[in-house]
Amino acid sequence: MVVIDTSTLLFWTLDNQRLSPAAAVAINDAERVVVSSISVWEIGVKVSKRRLYIPVPIREFADRLVQIDVVEVLPVDTETWLQSIELQWEHRDPADRVIVATAMLRNCPLITSDETIRRFYPQPYGSALTVTQT
Repeated sequence: MVVIDTSTLLFWTLDNQRLSPAAAVAINDAERVVVSSISVWEIGVKVSKRRLYIPVPIREFADRLVQIDVVEVLPVDTETWLQSIELQWEHRDPADRVIVATAMLRNCPLITSDETIRRFYPQPYGSALTVTQT
C-alpha cells in the first residue's frame, strides 16, 4: 500500500511520464493506492479558480478515480484531522497535513514531489518517494 499526494495523483492519472521511475514502480507494484479525499477537493478548488486544467469535470475525474481497482479514496475522518493537527510540523497547508497524517496512520510510504513533505515525513512510517517535477 502507498499513499499518493495530490500532485502525484494528477501525474499518475493524467501525465504519467512525469512520474519518476521509482514512483512509477512503487505505484504499479502497490496492492492498494490510497488517495485522501482532500486531494479531490484540492484539485476541484484549483480547477474552479482556473489555476489547474484537467480534461474532464472534477466530478467525472472523481468517478473515474474510484473505478480504478487498486485505488481507495479515503474520507478525512476525525482521527485523520486530529493527527494532522498534532503533527510537529510548521507547514500550514491543510491538504498536505492531512495527506501526511493519512500516510502516518496507515504506516506506509508517501509518494510526493513536494520537498517540504519529503523532508518532514518520518522514516519510521515509511519513505517519501519522489516524482519528477517540471
